[in-house]
Amino acid sequence: MAKVAEVWMWETRVGVVLWDENQIPATGTFEFDPEFCDIGLEIAPLTMRAEPDEVYAFPGLNPVAFKGLPPCLSDSLPDAFGNAVIDAWLAQKGRDPRSFSPVERLLYVGQRGMGALEFRPALDRAIDKVEQLQLESLVDLAGRILEERQTQFDDLHLEIKSEEEDQALKHLFQVGSSAGGQRPKAIIAINEETGAICSGQIEAPEGYTYWLFKFDVSNGASTLGDPAGFGRVEYAYHLMTLAAGIRMTECRLHIEGPRAHFMTKRFDRLDDGDKVHIQTLCAMDSADYTLPGAYSYEQALQVCRDLGLPREDQVELFRRAVFNIVARNQDDHTKNVGFALWRDGVWRLTPAYDMCWSYKPDSPWVSQHQMSLNGKRDNFELKDLLAVAKLITNLDGRKVVKEVVEAVRRWREFADVAGMEDDNLIEQIESTHRLYLGDGL
Repeated sequence: MAKVAEVWMWETRVGVVLWDENQIPATGTFEFDPEFCDIGLEIAPLTMRAEPDEVYAFPGLNPVAFKGLPPCLSDSLPDAFGNAVIDAWLAQKGRDPRSFSPVERLLYVGQRGMGALEFRPALDRAIDKVEQLQLESLVDLAGRILEERQTQFDDLHLEIKSEEEDQALKHLFQVGSSAGGQRPKAIIAINEETGAICSGQIEAPEGYTYWLFKFDVSNGASTLGDPAGFGRVEYAYHLMTLAAGIRMTECRLHIEGPRAHFMTKRFDRLDDGDKVHIQTLCAMDSADYTLPGAYSYEQALQVCRDLGLPREDQVELFRRAVFNIVARNQDDHTKNVGFALWRDGVWRLTPAYDMCWSYKPDSPWVSQHQMSLNGKRDNFELKDLLAVAKLITNLDGRKVVKEVVEAVRRWREFADVAGMEDDNLIEQIESTHRLYLGDGL
């Protein structure tokens, strides 16, 4: 079992993480490279200042959320679907997935992770050539992995029935094991002229752009309750988010037979393939995403101030909070807010992502909002939103709420543009919107 990983960023060694099994519980400890400390960059300014003589460990944090690692590093671990892909891959190699330490999983991520952090020596050979992906095989296999994971839980034994499926699993491991989130997705590059799709883990040739590709397969019994066809819902919400004045990267639908896969352009990659360092709010402030209601939008705004983010980023975050509440995006946990660092050392709020309808009355996750606002996770009143608006200098909170509500009132227009045909689903979503928050504005 690998116990040590070097952490790199922009071809500079940041430091070393050691998995210490002698600690109870087992814990990952991290030390910065003294030469990196001299550069003046802070990869985790609120939890791990770049000091050459410090040894950082976080044994008191929830192991479910942080896996015993420093939050800055646990952010690079795959989430539910990515781990399912890795487990299927390891099972094919005859290795028990439960025997792998979090540091070893970081090494499996290698240089494929979201953001700019890389982990060496990588335990899987990096992709070094442009090879077109067979999308249909990847989608089918993603669906099978989800189904198998739901029925087998911790013991995933996916039966690979052909050479084509073996190749699909290999490709899915390469493009789908490092993306975060519950929903099945892949990291791809697409040729803007030909439409050819290849792995987004390589430095793609000229003419390719980098995207996060969400498979249009059902999450079935998941607590999020996403049906097949949810790609069109997310695209309609993307259009509605833009209409509400919120920043997002370009998004598209990729139509493949009856399926419509949602694509969003990556904000952690520049057009030339260079990487941007990303930290979620979960990592930045050790804000456990697995505890609904334990963190608030007010705390998120304080993190913006602690990082020295400009006022416009604070206003943007408030606008997103209003949108999430009005449009019923109740999957608004701390991994769904991000911060970006470029080489100049300046932190900014990332573009919005995962801005989609998420509500299920019997779900432990999305029956109410994940983050609270003015002490509430449901039954909001206009005064709750305006109380938080007062935390931002000279912000007309009523104007922001009015603009967001006006955008959400256009839901059916955006659903039509996205090609949604399920009238029952359109009506169901519309019935949950909190449009009353705009009454009298």
